[in-house]
Amino acid sequence: MDFINIFLHIDKTLITATAEYGVSIYIILFLIIFIETGIVAFPFLPGDSLLFAVGALSAVGSLDVRIVSILLTVAAVSGDSVNYLLGKKFGERLFQDPNSKFFKKEYLDRTVEFYAMHGTKAVVAGRFFPVIRTFVPFVAGIGAMDYKKFIFYNIIGGIIWVTVFLFAGFFFGNIPFVKDNFTLVVFGIVILSILPAARKALW
Repeated sequence: MDFINIFLHIDKTLITATAEYGVSIYIILFLIIFIETGIVAFPFLPGDSLLFAVGALSAVGSLDVRIVSILLTVAAVSGDSVNYLLGKKFGERLFQDPNSKFFKKEYLDRTVEFYAMHGTKAVVAGRFFPVIRTFVPFVAGIGAMDYKKFIFYNIIGGIIWVTVFLFAGFFFGNIPFVKDNFTLVVFGIVILSILPAARKALW
């Protein structure tokens, strides 16, 4: 419940944390984005909403937008890279049991084939889908996507993702309506992020 409250009121949480931790907040923000994108077990950490809130806070001078834009882009790119390497190193072990109901060898073969055909799109577009964002680089590693190709599109996706949400918050986060209805805006961000994936899944 505490985590849900933190997520729903991330703007207030961030303001409190910035006042309490000072410049150390930059390290904390880096770690949150890095873990959310880099450790497959933590897809529930805030991503889009956190970037939006950081942008809004930067607009009033509480954070330096230049520092956070660079820092969080590095966190996003390095996080995906670590996730890729984890998938490549440990992923195939999940498929070694021929009797497994969930980790069938045929799934791995399909993954390899999918990333050979559509991997670049998945790496970039996956950034904008909560939860999926955490699994895309891991699966890319399992599917043995060429690392040079992965890192190129990883960088592009990381830059676009951080820039879009960070500067959306910077320019629109302090509009009175947005500021007074920040929880609804967070829900809107999440829904808009999930909607394309849900529509695709239903199709």
